[in-house]
Amino acid sequence: MRTLRTTAIAALSMSTLALAACSTDSTDADTSPTESTSATAAAKADFTGQEVTVVTHDSFAVPDDVLAAFEDETGLTVEFAAPGDAGSLVNQLVLTKDAPLGDVVFGIDNSFASRAIEEGVLADYTSEVPAAADAAAYAIPGSEALTAIDYSDVCLNYDIAAFEGDVELPTELADLTDPAYAGMLSVTNPATSSPGLAFVLATVAEFGDDWEQYWTDLAANDVRVTASWSDTYYTDFSAPNYGGDYPLVLSYASSPPYEVIDDEPTTAALLDTCFRQVEYAGVLEGARNPEAGQAVIDWMLSDDFQAAIPENMYVYPVSEQIEVPAEWAEYAPLAEDPHTLDPEEIAANRDEWIETWNSIVLG
Repeated sequence: MRTLRTTAIAALSMSTLALAACSTDSTDADTSPTESTSATAAAKADFTGQEVTVVTHDSFAVPDDVLAAFEDETGLTVEFAAPGDAGSLVNQLVLTKDAPLGDVVFGIDNSFASRAIEEGVLADYTSEVPAAADAAAYAIPGSEALTAIDYSDVCLNYDIAAFEGDVELPTELADLTDPAYAGMLSVTNPATSSPGLAFVLATVAEFGDDWEQYWTDLAANDVRVTASWSDTYYTDFSAPNYGGDYPLVLSYASSPPYEVIDDEPTTAALLDTCFRQVEYAGVLEGARNPEAGQAVIDWMLSDDFQAAIPENMYVYPVSEQIEVPAEWAEYAPLAEDPHTLDPEEIAANRDEWIETWNSIVLG
């Protein structure tokens, strides 16, 4: 989520995102709620003078005014800890489960969710706010430990200008092993990056038992691997806003609207390469303030927070009451048939797939 994923939290404080000069401290008329429908856990307890720590990935963002309103409503002071990308996030939660880093976590996605559940780092919680009914559509089977907050499609993005000449635009995963695209693709490591793992899962879904050969061919075609989404997108992408050397990068279907310059798109997503990603929040087992952690989850399902998601984390809110920005219909359509895998299959094979990928691609 993951969701366009944005710049890191500086010094673990909240900052407004800026991507192609499009960040805002509040949402526009298309996404602003007319009335909050958040009947939060805050109504059940007095949190005045208390603190709650949200553990999240390094791309989490929410407008200052939305955060301030939640703190004013609850009496809570919200602190943030960001130990890395979503893959690193789950690893850190497992390593620190006997001394949790905070009270609630946001940013565990469906590729890592089963590990967090199996390792016992999460406590059960079922929200009762209105949007929880929409979130339930993305629930992890057999568990009440995670609540869906947003979703998007992890897809390859391309620099439009790079494919306006002699090089034909690839359209599907199989095309990328063609020597014509040698040294043109940058992706992220599935061991440390949730988009990276989502992309590996897309290849497993597409090629089945032949997925290993596919990555062998990609490695021979000089695929570049970075540790995080931000490295691949902000540093490697050759799109005009970044000026790197790679015209094909791993990102999200919702990234291109934020690369429009003078009303002209400069990037687009390859929708036949997508994997559907869902991001979750959960109360941490052993948290110092679990009730406040529950209130944070309710807040993340509130109209105010859900309406802020598209233009701050560049993914889709789970609440069906929230309208995404109008330009997303043109520049950020979701894949009609994204790659998916059953959570049970991911849980049973994820670690082996990552180890095999590492052996093939990184040696």
